[in-house]
Amino acid sequence: MTGALVSIIIPVYNAQNYLESCLISAINQTYGNIEIIIINDGSNDESLKVINKFVSDKVKVYNQANLGASAARNHGLKYAKGIYIQFLDADDILSSDKIKSQIECLNGSVSKLTICKQVHFFDGENHLEAKFENEWFYGGTFEPVDFLIKLYAGEETLPGFGGMIQPNTWLVPRILIDKAGQWNEELSLDDDGEFFCRVVLASQGVKFAETGFNYYRKFKEHKSLSGQKSRKSIESAILSNNLKYQHLSKVSSDKIIDKIFAKHYWWLGVLIYPQFTDLSNYCILKGKELGYDGQKYVGGPMGHHLSNLFGWKVTRFIFYYLQLLKKR
Repeated sequence: MTGALVSIIIPVYNAQNYLESCLISAINQTYGNIEIIIINDGSNDESLKVINKFVSDKVKVYNQANLGASAARNHGLKYAKGIYIQFLDADDILSSDKIKSQIECLNGSVSKLTICKQVHFFDGENHLEAKFENEWFYGGTFEPVDFLIKLYAGEETLPGFGGMIQPNTWLVPRILIDKAGQWNEELSLDDDGEFFCRVVLASQGVKFAETGFNYYRKFKEHKSLSGQKSRKSIESAILSNNLKYQHLSKVSSDKIIDKIFAKHYWWLGVLIYPQFTDLSNYCILKGKELGYDGQKYVGGPMGHHLSNLFGWKVTRFIFYYLQLLKKR
């Protein structure tokens, strides 16, 4: 067994239907020097029974009360002995060469971190048949601040950039996590965005590994947390936005950062109106303070037409109550 140890940390909460394929993908990595740390986050389904079939010298399981994915990942870090950390969500899958490819890409570096290609597939689909879409961050090495600006910008601010990098896509030197700080357990939605913002800024750059895939499962019925619109999740999204803006502003005075986050605040404020009026008002005010000057309504062609006639608030009010009527 050669090469630096890689710790794969898997938080699990009620994932009985997906765990087996996830764990098999972790165990079957062609890179041999791995340990798998599973944190059972208070599951009340058959997840633990599935996990116990795989427990071995290489696969360990630890239990905690249901405290959320961020707390589970931090719990896993307490036991991780690896030089490198691979986070893996319990309903997702890694290609067998994912970790090997990224270890080779880093070539012993613990000052940079690496990403691979990611494929989105819907639950019930064969992940190997899902469509792969090319992204601007597939290639080269990126300087930390420039990388984050391009990632957060979106088409409206920087055409050709923007996007989302799911947590499994990364392979991270443990030393960078220790430098940046652990996962923020106050966050539920966009906890990964805030965490990797800090880790990227603690690094000397982001490298791309040309082979290896992260297969990210999506749910049409919005069963995942990111598909929910609870007050807690919206408050988390706002706090994450606040923190990412603070992290970037501390290391760069580039005015494009204000422009990027002005859009994020404004769009979130529109999307949560009128369900959470107070949070919407907060976001709209933050957007104005940062000088937002883009489109005021977020939605389809009919919504834009109505917004031009009646304003975005009336338009959002109409669509929100139409959705409520459909649910009855």
